[in-house]
This record gives sequence, structure tokens and C-alpha cells, in this order.
Amino acid sequence: MAKFVPSLTPTHLAFIAEQKIYFTASAPHHGRVNLSPKGMDTFRVLSTTCVGYLDVTGSGNETAAHLLENGRITLMMCSFTTSPLIFRIYGRGRAVHLGETDWSQLRPLFGPPLPGERQLIIVDIESIQTSCGFGVPFFNYTGERTTLIDYAVKKGPEGMAAYRTEKNQRSIDGLPTGLPVSSP
Repeated sequence: MAKFVPSLTPTHLAFIAEQKIYFTASAPHHGRVNLSPKGMDTFRVLSTTCVGYLDVTGSGNETAAHLLENGRITLMMCSFTTSPLIFRIYGRGRAVHLGETDWSQLRPLFGPPLPGERQLIIVDIESIQTSCGFGVPFFNYTGERTTLIDYAVKKGPEGMAAYRTEKNQRSIDGLPTGLPVSSP
């Protein structure tokens, strides 16, 4: 049976620290649901009621568009080793961009700079749900892919800014993402 709680516990914090992958889900009021896998040690717990992740430039910017429209987001982690568990964070999120007031305070909390970083996604937790995860298979972690970082390094800051201007200003459903046009 699923259990809901309003904030992170020490047990949750230990589980989060072990995870190598997490998933984000968001949706506009009308349009496609977005579900994305994330990794690269970009997830951070900011308090027992707030989490976030460093978002690196990708082919789309759906999460930012959906958060700008309605703020709803779900984050999920699941155990692929030892004890089975599915862990979901339901919350209200927002994107924080370079140059915004919160950027200078929040960005240092997310580790060293990553080539191609685009924005921070900050989530205020509304509830947390855990469930069994008995049907999740075992998988072994063998390492991070470097493809996205290699791509960003090859394009350089100006190339990535141009890419974001061309590809990350609107969602696939045509919604604005809120990403500043010149964010190198």
C-alpha cells in the first residue's frame, strides 16, 4: 500500500543518496505529458521540503514550459538493487535561470559547473509517496554517459546558447519555456 508523508525523512535522504538515476514528469493543462530520465549527479536535497536539480541542455525544454504554465511536477526514483522501493515526490516547481536573483544563491549547491547547464529546477514538496517496487527489475550501474557533456564542450558556450535559442524556447506543444534568449 502506498504511503504519503509531507516531508523527507532520514530514511528518504539515505535512499536518495544511493540513486544514480531519477525521473521527472510534468504536463501542461492541454498537451503532452513529459517524462524524462536524469542522472549525472545533478539532484540535490535543499531541505526536508525542497529539492532541485541542475538541468543540462537537451533536445527539449518541456519541464520548464510546464512549470511556467502550472507548476506541477513529479520526481521519481526507484531501487534497482537490494530492497525494492518506488519513491515519488509531488510538488510545485519553478525554473531558475542564470542572472536571476536566486541563481547566485542556489547554483553553488549543485556542485561544479557542467558544460551545457541550462537552468535549475527547484521543487517545493507537497507530498511524498512510497510504494513497494516489487515489479522493478535488478540493474547494475556501470557509469555515466559522457555524450551530453562532450556535445556541450564541442559546441562551446556560444554554440550552446544558440542551440537553446533555436530549440529550447518553446515546448513541443508550443508553450513558452521562460528560458532567456541569451543564456550562455
